[in-house]
Amino acid sequence: MTDQQHWPSPPVDPVVPSVGPEHDTEPEARAREESLGELFSSFTDNASSLFRQEVQLAKAEATASVKQALAGVGMFVGAALGALLLLIFASTALMWALAEAMHLGWAALIVAVIWGVVAAILAVVGKSRLQEMQGLEQTQETLQEIPPTLNPKKETP
Repeated sequence: MTDQQHWPSPPVDPVVPSVGPEHDTEPEARAREESLGELFSSFTDNASSLFRQEVQLAKAEATASVKQALAGVGMFVGAALGALLLLIFASTALMWALAEAMHLGWAALIVAVIWGVVAAILAVVGKSRLQEMQGLEQTQETLQEIPPTLNPKKETP
């Protein structure tokens, strides 16, 4: 046998990374090569880039949401127009049906009075619903709590 013994190298644990400059990951290598100022500058550049990208994503999502909402509103406007035309033609048909039993002028007046009563009922119910409205109570309470939080009371000795 020779004077030097050959010892086997210890097994490498795949879970625990080896330590040393030859086993550095990219961030560790950059940390060794760049100054603190360069690292901070790189961090702020990356953070501002990330922030800009998040703002762009939010704008894109908001634009898509607004387009979808406008399409839905357009459908409701179309439905309201269809309902209005239905009421006009139904009222005309009612007027002509009543004209079979009385003069056309009286039939038109009866239909007009019916619509006047419907409009008055809707106006009264709408007014009472608006008066019942509470507003944004929780938001108002939260906003009133903000100024004391920003200006904490000074403790007296």
